[in-house]
Amino acid sequence: MNTRYGTWVLLIGLSLVAGFAQQSAPAGRPAPAASVPPGNANRRMTLDVAVTDKAGTPVTGLEQADFTLLDNKQPQRILTFDAVTAPAAADPVEVILVVDKINTSPLGVTRVRNETEKFLGRDGGKLAFPVSVVSLSGPGTEVQIGPSQDGNALIGDLEKMDFGVRNSADQQPRSLVTLAEFAEHERSMPGRKVVIWTSPGWSLYLHSGGNLMPQDEQRIFNSIVSLSDALRRARITLYNVNPIGAAESPVRAADYGVFFNGVKGPKQARWGNLGLQPLVNESGGRIFEGNNDLAGEIEACITDGTAFYALTFDGLPGDGPSEYHALEVKVDKPKLTVRTRTGYYAQP
Repeated sequence: MNTRYGTWVLLIGLSLVAGFAQQSAPAGRPAPAASVPPGNANRRMTLDVAVTDKAGTPVTGLEQADFTLLDNKQPQRILTFDAVTAPAAADPVEVILVVDKINTSPLGVTRVRNETEKFLGRDGGKLAFPVSVVSLSGPGTEVQIGPSQDGNALIGDLEKMDFGVRNSADQQPRSLVTLAEFAEHERSMPGRKVVIWTSPGWSLYLHSGGNLMPQDEQRIFNSIVSLSDALRRARITLYNVNPIGAAESPVRAADYGVFFNGVKGPKQARWGNLGLQPLVNESGGRIFEGNNDLAGEIEACITDGTAFYALTFDGLPGDGPSEYHALEVKVDKPKLTVRTRTGYYAQP
């Protein structure tokens, strides 16, 4: 079992890093441009599409003819179609479980540890996918155990991990930088990545009101574009399991749901668009909250990886830089739920 200490490779190009750092940096330091490549390099895309029935069970046996892909409401040609039943060597699935110790209370962290061990120990510790557990502790410190399909070995390493809460003055930038690091690291890895972030989220919604200066709107928009592009390229589907239980008062959808619509330009950009739950929604993942069965919720996230459909298409060129395109995938079968990325940013 490998244990790695230190940060993952920093995604230096992302403007969100400089954007958050600039809040405390000397005035006048320019933020770098969003790291989104122009032209054809940005147009061939893979969409991981989860199709489930009323009970949340993945639906198998669908064919390409059952799917319609809409880009800005216009039907697009599906170039390749794969019905993936994992584990599959040709299109592997990796699970990354993030224990967020800087945005979670001591009670929440304890609950996450206990429920994670419960999940890893199911079925005698035999895991369907390689699982990594990453502890987010604060600036410059992430600890990873795994990846491994031996749940009992992961439990042994988990028991050695420091689960003390790390209060940090920069929870929001640290959280976003870590997510960007995941995307950069995973971009070179094949297959789909299911990233399960156990956290109430970071409180960007508290800073979403009021008027922003145009340069702040532009910096936030650059960050939204860069992070969206990075997660898409890495084939990361992000999930949120909130460790705050049913008897407590977690942040609800009314607080973050207003940030689910695609951000079309700087004037619409707010810090809340970079909150955990809006990022989960954009990636095609799921949000779980108000439930004490965290082990069951973690397993429900992973169930999405057991059977899904991988579609490729060529995105449309943008009329200008970072033009937002809404995506929708429809299935020609009744009473099914379809989840995938909600959009992308097209370049000229």
